Amino acid sequence: MTLDAIDRHALAADLERLRAEIKAEASEADWRHFRRLAWAGRGVGWLGLALAGWALNPLSVIGLAFASVVRWAVVGHHVCHRGLDKIPGRPAGLHSKTFGRGWRRLLDWMDWMPVEAWHYEHDLLHHYKLGEATPPEGPPGDPDVPDLNAWWIRQLPVPAPLRAAVVLALSLVWKPLYYGPNVINELINKAAARRGEPVHGLYDWRIVHPGRRRLWIIVARSWLAYGVWRFGVLPALFLWWGVGAWQTALLNLLLAEALANLWSFWIIVPNHAGEDVWAFEGPVRDKADYYLRQIVGSVNYRCGGDLNDLLHGWLNYQIEHHVFPDLSPRQYQRLQPRLKAVCVAHGVPYVQQPVWRRMGRCLRVLIGHETMPRWRPAPGPEGSPG
Repeated sequence: MTLDAIDRHALAADLERLRAEIKAEASEADWRHFRRLAWAGRGVGWLGLALAGWALNPLSVIGLAFASVVRWAVVGHHVCHRGLDKIPGRPAGLHSKTFGRGWRRLLDWMDWMPVEAWHYEHDLLHHYKLGEATPPEGPPGDPDVPDLNAWWIRQLPVPAPLRAAVVLALSLVWKPLYYGPNVINELINKAAARRGEPVHGLYDWRIVHPGRRRLWIIVARSWLAYGVWRFGVLPALFLWWGVGAWQTALLNLLLAEALANLWSFWIIVPNHAGEDVWAFEGPVRDKADYYLRQIVGSVNYRCGGDLNDLLHGWLNYQIEHHVFPDLSPRQYQRLQPRLKAVCVAHGVPYVQQPVWRRMGRCLRVLIGHETMPRWRPAPGPEGSPG
C-alpha cells in the first residue's frame, strides 16, 4: 500500500476519538507518576555529584549524565509541550508558560540554550513541519531532517568508517556546538523574516549582518551561563576538600557532559532517521495529512516500564508524542498499544525497533549509505494541522 492509498481522514477520525479518550482519563495519578520520574532523575544526579570529588569513577559520570538526560528529555520536554498544563495536582511552576522563563531558568532550565528558542525550533517548527525538506529559498521547514543536516558528512571524500568516526566524535559535543546555537539561530531567523530581512544558516561565516552578531552574543551568553554553573560552581563545591577533589569533580562533570551529549544524540536523532522513515515535499494539507506524516515520519523504540522508558528519555514513544504532543509520560504509556492498533487497522506503517537497531539505520543515513524517501502527496486542498 502506498501512503496516498491510505484513507487518512478515516485514520484521523479514529485518532481524534482516541485523543478524547486518553484526555478524559487524565488524573492526579499522572502528576504523581511524573513527580516520581523527576525525583528519580534528581536523586541519581545528586548521587553522581556526591561521588564526583572522591575519584574518577563511572558511577558519578553515569549518574550525572542520566540526570541531564531526564531533566531535558523527560521533564523539560513534556512540560514545554504543555503535557502537564491540564493535569490535576500539577504545581504552578510546571506550566509551559512559566517553566524555564526569567529567573526560573536557574531552577528549571540550566542548559545550552534559552527555553524560548528551543520552544520555537522544536515545539513548533520540528513538530508541525515534521520532515519537510524545504529548499533554502523557501519558507522554514523542519530544521531537523537528518540527511539534510548531515550533507557535509555524507559528502566527505573519505572511507565510510572515517565518516562514522566523525559522527561519533560530533555526537559527544553536538548540543553546545550545533543544536543549542541552531535553535537560537532559528528564533533569530523568525524575527528577521518578519522584518523582511534575509535568513541565514548557522555557520555561514560569509555573512556580516546585525542578526549574526546577535546570534553569537546570545550563544556566548548561553555557553557562559551553563558553563559557569556546570563547570564552575558545581566543582567549586569540592574545594573544601582540596584542589585535588576540585580537579576530580571537574573531570567527572566534563566526562558526564560528553556522555549526556552522546546519550541524548543517539536516542533523539534515530527517532526520525532511516531508509524506512519518510521525509516530505510540500507543506501539510490538512489535519488528516498532519497525523499521517507524524506516524510515518517517526520511529518508536521498545516501550514499557518506567526504568526502560527513562533510559530512553521517554523518546521511545515518539510516534505517540508526535501525533499528540501535549500528553504526560504516563498517558503515553497507556496510549501506545491503542494507537498502534489504530495504525494496524488502517494499514499505516508503524516502525518500532530496539534503539540499537535504529542507531545503525540512522548512522547509514548520516554517512550517506542511505537516503530517506521523500513523499509528495497527491494534489489536494491546502490546510493547517490546527
